[in-house]
Amino acid sequence: MMLPQVAKVIVDVPVKDTDRPFDYLIPESMRSWLEIGSRVGVPFGHRTVQGFVVDLQDRPSPGGMRLKNIQEVLDVVPPLSPELVKLAEWMSQKYACRFITALQVMVPTALKGKAERYISLGDPEGQPEEEDEYSLVRVVAEPTEEAKTIMAYVAQKGEVPAQQLSRIFPDSAETIKSLLRKGILQENQSIKDKLQKKMLKAVDLAVDPDEALAALPQFPAKAQRQREVLQFILEMKELLPLPLKEVLKALQVSAATVKGLADKGFVAIEEMEVFRDPYRGRRFKPTEPLRLNDEQQHAYDRIVDSLDARRHGVFLLHGVTGSGKTEIYLQTIQHCIEQDRQAIVLVPEISLTPQMVERFKGRFGDQVAVMHSRLSGGERYDEWRKIREGKVKVAIGARSAIFAPFDRIGLIIMDEEHETSYKQEESPKYHARDVAVKRARQYGAAVVLGSATPSLESYHAARSRANDEFAPMLLEMKRRALGNELPAVQIVDMREELKEGNRSMFSRSLHQAIETRLQRGEQIVLLLNRRGYSTFVMCRSCGYVAGCPECDISLTYHQKSNNLRCHYCGYAEPAPSVCPECGSEHIRYFGTGTQRVEEELAKLFPGIRVIRMDVDTTTEKGSHEKLLKQFRDKKADVLLGTQMVAKGLDFPDVTLVGVITADSALNLPDFRAGEKTFQLLTQVAGRAGRHQLKGEVLIQSYTPDHYSIIHASGHDYLAFVRDELKHRRNLHYPPYCRLILITLTHEQLPLLVRMAENMVSVLQGKARQRGWFGSLDRLTADAFDVLGPVASPIPRIKNRYRFQCMVKWRGNIDAVGLVRESAEQLEETAHNQQLQISIDVDPQMLM
Repeated sequence: MMLPQVAKVIVDVPVKDTDRPFDYLIPESMRSWLEIGSRVGVPFGHRTVQGFVVDLQDRPSPGGMRLKNIQEVLDVVPPLSPELVKLAEWMSQKYACRFITALQVMVPTALKGKAERYISLGDPEGQPEEEDEYSLVRVVAEPTEEAKTIMAYVAQKGEVPAQQLSRIFPDSAETIKSLLRKGILQENQSIKDKLQKKMLKAVDLAVDPDEALAALPQFPAKAQRQREVLQFILEMKELLPLPLKEVLKALQVSAATVKGLADKGFVAIEEMEVFRDPYRGRRFKPTEPLRLNDEQQHAYDRIVDSLDARRHGVFLLHGVTGSGKTEIYLQTIQHCIEQDRQAIVLVPEISLTPQMVERFKGRFGDQVAVMHSRLSGGERYDEWRKIREGKVKVAIGARSAIFAPFDRIGLIIMDEEHETSYKQEESPKYHARDVAVKRARQYGAAVVLGSATPSLESYHAARSRANDEFAPMLLEMKRRALGNELPAVQIVDMREELKEGNRSMFSRSLHQAIETRLQRGEQIVLLLNRRGYSTFVMCRSCGYVAGCPECDISLTYHQKSNNLRCHYCGYAEPAPSVCPECGSEHIRYFGTGTQRVEEELAKLFPGIRVIRMDVDTTTEKGSHEKLLKQFRDKKADVLLGTQMVAKGLDFPDVTLVGVITADSALNLPDFRAGEKTFQLLTQVAGRAGRHQLKGEVLIQSYTPDHYSIIHASGHDYLAFVRDELKHRRNLHYPPYCRLILITLTHEQLPLLVRMAENMVSVLQGKARQRGWFGSLDRLTADAFDVLGPVASPIPRIKNRYRFQCMVKWRGNIDAVGLVRESAEQLEETAHNQQLQISIDVDPQMLM
């Protein structure tokens, strides 16, 4: 079979002119190693860059230009499969991003290598054929001692990073340059990864076990410690090779003792690769499959039918909180593994709790790889390699786990499918749900989208079945798995509390309910959708509000560090004791943050034990797990937190859930504000009374008559959907159309406004040419409208002004292609003016 001679490579240079494959010759020595998906180092201009092979050709095109050679293949096993390369190409078209950007998001950070320069001995003209150690020195006319020292150092090392050479010889720049010009030293570029495999020294037997056993009695008295080591190694021979550190620790001997044994030829000390396992040493209690109730069995059977037929199918599993969705996930995964296929489980980062990991590890043990942001770079890299090398069958992780390099996918599960965190906010701005459906289609796999509160887009698609690309089958579970009732929900009108003279953040009902639980020894979950101590700091004398100098947003007060912090750019400054504007001491902290609630609880209920869980308390590695374990072990009465306490937690003694302010998200300039509020309240309410003890939920609100709060209190998803869809249809929002958000940013406001108006003008012109342009009120099947440009809801971030325009469209038209074409038309001007244009297809955040 003739091996391919030409590789089509996408290079890691993310600009418009390089967003296409470039042809490179494959040197003969590399031809059997190179595949589609291989990572390579290639010459590009005057430098070496990383690239990915996206296609192979048997021979160069006739009459084409002279091609350059690929310099190096960076991996023995390609990091991407041909299927993932195809998926990246599809993503680049669907989400209007660069091909290289879509490829890069699929590989771990460890493999995003950079070109490094290396210095080695060269091959100068006139160099004698037979060299001795100093023949290179003789080539230099009267070499200086400095030149000799540099060349001897390079000769000894073989290859030295250029930066290292300049550090060791900081005053020898001219000499090194001269040696490079004469060819005595040469400079090469090579792509180096950010992380390497972790290697440890290990001990193994170097002789037959019987021979080692026979030698034990012959050890002299002064070599008794060596004898103990050999005896220990023989006892552990089933586990060889053993890490040297473990042998030294177990026997309390020195490395010299083991080395002495190696010198006698009984053992060998060698390098051994070890996987960085974030769960090393953790024991997970094995679990058995539970018996399914009728609703669970019906859902399980539908999914398994699809698995058995090896037919692509998408299922929307709509089950109330506590209905046993996780057990269906576990049993369908078991079925998938029995077919020798692999499964990917996606959970929102915030829900990827130790409890969730425990459930999967408890059922499938070492067959599970876990990928999330709280792992170190090395741990993530090793979990990724376990998947690629076929050492595991199940990958569980947040959004990016959808790119797990499996090659026999049978099932993709997406828990809490409504979560907006499944949409990436930086390029490529993909939605994991769309990618999951596309990937599953390539393998004939099943996709299960699970939620107690499905997104309106998914639910509408399942009900109407009108969308050929995405028409999930609806599977409903209306009862809790243990047969217990959903908790009673009471809405407290905080306006009435204020009228009655209660100025506390706790209503009288919530205060009483907390007191009752403390007396009974039961546990409480309190939700506040905001971190920090106060929302903003204001002077009551002159009205000054502390704002971020880089962004048009107020700063949030954090009591623990006594500073004000911007949650958009990270800017921080000490909290003022007097007003910076007028010098008044009447500085007040307005709003309610988690720190302030914690302080208030301690005042009102002396001795109360509170665990606060928010971004500030869970930044350290393992903190998430530590806090939840403390709560599970009943070392606290209250779990207080932001969104992360609303998702996926299951504690038998939690009987009260309190929502401090249900309205915080309702007033955001986002058409999904009502939906997000309903989802959050329903999810957090589901944490109460999940086992034998009865649950109660108290929702405090200043807008208790809003339909999202009313329907959440009644656990009535269908009533909420009816009301919300009515609004969406009238205002032309998804699922009745699709959106593209275009955001432009620049440091100068007048230039930004002019360019934003140009962008809208180009979009409208191109849509008119195609006959699409016009309001969505028209009764035509195809419609394309542009709203804006207007200042973004947050008009300045990191000293850049922000303007946006919104494209609304429906029908069988290539709106994404038109927007991309329009942006490319302005790209050169934008680049020259340092204007940034961001395109977000199907946006989840409109801020």
